[in-house]
Amino acid sequence: MTQKISHRAHDLAPSPMIELITGSQMASIDHRAIDSGVPGIELMEAAGQGVTRAVENLLGELQNRHIVILCGKGNNGGDGFVIARQAAQSGAKVQVFTATSAREITGDAKTNLDRLPPDIVQPVDRIATVQNALTNADIAVDALLGTGIQGPPRGIYAELIDALTRAQCPIVAVDIPSGLNADTGKIEGPCATATCTVTFALPRIGHFFYPGRAQCGKLHLIDIGIPRSAIESERISTYLIDNRRCARLLPQREPNAHKGDCGRVYILAGSVGLTGAAALSANAALKGGAGLVTLGVPKSLNDILETKVTEAMTHPLPEIKKVRCLSLRARGEIQRACRTADSIAIGPGLGTHRETVELIRRLVRDCVCPAVIDADALNALAGDLDAIRACETPLVLTPHIGEFARLTGYSIAEIQRDPIAPALEFASNIGATTVLKGAPTIVATPEGETHINPTGNPGMATGGTGDVLTGLLAALIGQGLTPSDAACTAVYLHGLAADIAAKKTGHISLIASDIIENFAAAIHQIRNSTDYFDLNLTT
Repeated sequence: MTQKISHRAHDLAPSPMIELITGSQMASIDHRAIDSGVPGIELMEAAGQGVTRAVENLLGELQNRHIVILCGKGNNGGDGFVIARQAAQSGAKVQVFTATSAREITGDAKTNLDRLPPDIVQPVDRIATVQNALTNADIAVDALLGTGIQGPPRGIYAELIDALTRAQCPIVAVDIPSGLNADTGKIEGPCATATCTVTFALPRIGHFFYPGRAQCGKLHLIDIGIPRSAIESERISTYLIDNRRCARLLPQREPNAHKGDCGRVYILAGSVGLTGAAALSANAALKGGAGLVTLGVPKSLNDILETKVTEAMTHPLPEIKKVRCLSLRARGEIQRACRTADSIAIGPGLGTHRETVELIRRLVRDCVCPAVIDADALNALAGDLDAIRACETPLVLTPHIGEFARLTGYSIAEIQRDPIAPALEFASNIGATTVLKGAPTIVATPEGETHINPTGNPGMATGGTGDVLTGLLAALIGQGLTPSDAACTAVYLHGLAADIAAKKTGHISLIASDIIENFAAAIHQIRNSTDYFDLNLTT
């Protein structure tokens, strides 16, 4: 259908996506940059300078401020020595504690250690000395362990991290809080809790996965001069969904658009006791910009939905009378309705009656336009993945972790251990964009990319939020976005609207309809914000 909707992504040169990397990928990028002619000492100087600016932003003037810097023996410690030198030159009172003796520090880190006045540096002999220094500090810098750590910190490192966790002053982490696994966000032992974390070149995957995400505070990304060519050679396939990217993807209506130009969405939802799921998805599609929304429901529930959803049309469908859920006899009417739709959504509140399950499977096999599959439709398809593979139109599946376990056969523990890998495997195997909902939500594409969403908060752990996402996602697809672009934009907007709502309601009192009511504010923020990366990860 002809649509009078434009997208900034089409009108402007595409902005690069923010890659997310592992610790080993960062090490490879560092080595490649140095091999290309960028001296490692210059990268270290730029990194230290970036952290010093973050310290200054927190404290204001550095003159006479007491700064305690804990340094390891590697490059992370070398960054700490640069910070110490620059802060001391600005008049700060600096104390540097090294986890090892000076003779164990080598390379560029040793060069920067030698540039420090000897009287401000001391190896740790008694942990009580460090604790006393932290008690009197205005700020502490965690430069102990970088992104290469595997396993729990041990020995003096564990003791120093424990001292940091007890400190009352703000803490700035260099690259990643010590003790946090940069690849997974897992914590296997003591881990520092940062007020802010300053990372270099690219953020790490572990910055965005719990429990580690809560340790990072506000995350700052610093360009330290690594050539783009050193990054591109790494073949990165994991990306962060950010404000700038979504601003370019959000639909813009043409001045002469009418409702038929702005996306016709058909939603198949609802059964007895679950009319709220149908209403929430329909209202979310409307607030998400769809010009026309039709809600297909069991006919005995039609009057209820006409009352609950004023701006959408309803389509009463044949039902199984005693249980008031959709009958297989509804298939022909639904197929005819879908022929005039730009997108459809199947699943919210449909129920699990065997006849409804068979209806869902047949509808997915015969689907004639892009579709969002959620909730009970996912449960129906868990026993028939071939129905998904047989579908010739693009699909987006939106499982939470329990639904995903039923679809894939993985245990919940296996998925939680490494959610990216099974999400990618599943999306590739079935040929459909997969939105694995959680903290954070992961969008996996059949082409082998994963996109991590940084927005959202614990208040979203309430009934109906998934139905809201389904309606919003169907609306964006109906307005012309590709399934993967729509999925990324929808989860970001959905989470951001929840973040805006939570500022008014708190996490405890947040309900799904609050998210819909804040779509407009979230869209406004996306389109007008220039702060597309500095992220507060403590929500």
